[in-house]
Amino acid sequence: MFEDLDVFATIVEQSSLNKASKLLNLSQPALSRKISKLEDELGVSLFNRRGKRLELTAFGQTAYNFALEQRQQNLKFMQMIAKYKGDDQISVTLGASLTTLQTTLPPLVTAFMEKHPTAELKLITGKTHEIVSAVRDKKLDAGIVASSIEETGLRCTALFDDHLELVLPKNHPLTEQGDVSMDMLHSLPMIIFSTGTWYRKLTDELFHRAGVVPDIRMEMDSFEAIVRLLPACKAAALLPKSYLRSQLMDDNDLVMIHIPALKETRRTTSLIYSESGGLSAGAKRWIEETKSIFGQYVQQGS
Repeated sequence: MFEDLDVFATIVEQSSLNKASKLLNLSQPALSRKISKLEDELGVSLFNRRGKRLELTAFGQTAYNFALEQRQQNLKFMQMIAKYKGDDQISVTLGASLTTLQTTLPPLVTAFMEKHPTAELKLITGKTHEIVSAVRDKKLDAGIVASSIEETGLRCTALFDDHLELVLPKNHPLTEQGDVSMDMLHSLPMIIFSTGTWYRKLTDELFHRAGVVPDIRMEMDSFEAIVRLLPACKAAALLPKSYLRSQLMDDNDLVMIHIPALKETRRTTSLIYSESGGLSAGAKRWIEETKSIFGQYVQQGS
């Protein structure tokens, strides 16, 4: 049961069977069978199924909290075993932007720590050029940046592509429009990223090309803050699709609107590290496992 509870918790955190199946490397039918088996053993429903959407029942939330407690207990137990066996300590120093830290790194860190519970991961935030410099100077073992990098002495591996989507409160007037185009963003109240951030440069260029001048209500560099403030401010935002998990949208009463022109904002998130060697065994393990995880995503997506 405890294994199935952990699978259940992963589905909740990923907000979909599809994403959970990729992370766990299990087929969706296999995941569905595990959840059905768990529900049969418990004698209660964990999800309300509304089409392809999964919503936690009241008991499902209780089960999720219990699953998290069990996961922590299991982690502590595995750490005790590793220390008893005298395993070598893995230590990795990683660099990423604040936005990458909020979107890409959580599932990677979770997957790595489950396999290596005694590992020490040090995360340092910075802008792309700062991360590139730190990796080049070997102050960081590796970095994850929101662009493709061509830098002498560094190896750059593309992980995935992403683009921006329009996000609105569910009761926003634009949600009633059949098709939403860029010109409808003119004078629209919006919360945008802070000046100097990569996403701000991207949206500024997008608005300039489209001749759009939004009504900027707030500027900030935290995804979480933007998401939480949208309903209160009755404003819109452009956020990366990879961050817009179903559970996050539902919890904050938000909807995502696709605008074809936003495909132009595509960016490639990449893993960078030194190609001249000198990496610790732990850093090499992190790099290989990260490439393996996203390699599975690419194969399953194709």
